[in-house]
Amino acid sequence: QVQLVESGGGLVQAGGSLRLSCAASGLTFSSYCVGWFRQAPGKGREFVATITRNGDLTYYGDSVKGRFTISRDNAKNTVYLQMNSLKPEDTAVYYCAARFTTNQAFFTTTGSYSHWGQGTQVTVSS
Repeated sequence: QVQLVESGGGLVQAGGSLRLSCAASGLTFSSYCVGWFRQAPGKGREFVATITRNGDLTYYGDSVKGRFTISRDNAKNTVYLQMNSLKPEDTAVYYCAARFTTNQAFFTTTGSYSHWGQGTQVTVSS
């Protein structure tokens, strides 16, 4: 059974940093592309970042480009999202998602992913 568990969320002041983790189990992690998405109250789920299965390629949503960094450690079955220069508009529940892939592809839409975590809350105060 595939499980993705996010952690690292919390309350931070604007300008601060947080690092989210997504720990995976029940899958051959190095065969999965992983993405981060977020959902603010009353809004749809927004693409944040994605990383290919070997970590060579990354891609970011426009709203986080230059502030967030996605990385992975396949030996630990974990993907990270380093979030710097946080803004109040970054407040949301952050989800990680995984999708099996046979090549170095990445995906930016929610429908492309087959497995999701339960989410972790990030709140940025002004």
